[in-house]
Amino acid sequence: MGWFEAAVLGIVQGLTEFLPISSSAHLRIVGEAFGWEDPGAAFTAITQIGTEIAVLVYFRSDIARIIGAWVSSLFRRERRGDPDVRTGWLIIIGSIPIIVLGLLFKDQIETTLRDLRIVATALIVFSLILYWADRVGAKKRQLPDLTVSHGIIFGFAQAMALVPGVSRSGGTITAGLFLGYTREAAARYSFLLAIPAVLGSGLYEAYGALSGDVAGPGVAWGPTILATVLAFGVGLAVIAWLLRYLAHGSFTPFVVYRIALGVLVLALVQTGVLAAK
Repeated sequence: MGWFEAAVLGIVQGLTEFLPISSSAHLRIVGEAFGWEDPGAAFTAITQIGTEIAVLVYFRSDIARIIGAWVSSLFRRERRGDPDVRTGWLIIIGSIPIIVLGLLFKDQIETTLRDLRIVATALIVFSLILYWADRVGAKKRQLPDLTVSHGIIFGFAQAMALVPGVSRSGGTITAGLFLGYTREAAARYSFLLAIPAVLGSGLYEAYGALSGDVAGPGVAWGPTILATVLAFGVGLAVIAWLLRYLAHGSFTPFVVYRIALGVLVLALVQTGVLAAK
């Protein structure tokens, strides 16, 4: 992988990670469109470390408060009813599905599921589900209203993003809307829920790359680090913009974009312009 290619993919990762349009799908599509070799799941996971550091920076006050309350509750029984303690536990519980399923289906995620026909179909199908959720959701609940059952549902929704094209943020936001959460609350929880799983995945893939145990393309460390740094900077700006936008905007523009991109990719694959695998 060259430096220019890495820079482009890093910017794409930062732009698309937090929007409900699937960063993994965009990395796969952009690489194929430019005739570049598939960057692979390892590159994707490692560059996501950059976007998750952006989450840590942007939500540093919330994260410090949640961690402090959670740790305190281990020693002080009276703190266990604190909403921040519950949020901490639900982030842990909600991270389990994607970790377990990610390990069980690691080979398929890195090979079969990166087929552009699957990616494009996922973009279209899950955009319609997001649109439905945005139309019918009550949009009244806030993060303090989280329950254990909701945390589990959020967790399985996040796990669907193991299929490129679904979108991790899109899946969890969709679940939140169906459960009656506001757009902003669903997005905030989506960002927080991703921290353990995405950082864990990135570090796992980084370890695999360092040890030489990586399926698919190897990792070029210099360009990959550049991509990760760019993903951090762009991702931080996108978080700030998206949360402002969701205070008054809907997900319809993202739905239209996903459908248009999915149809375009299917057409280009069908005509032989893009290779499916």
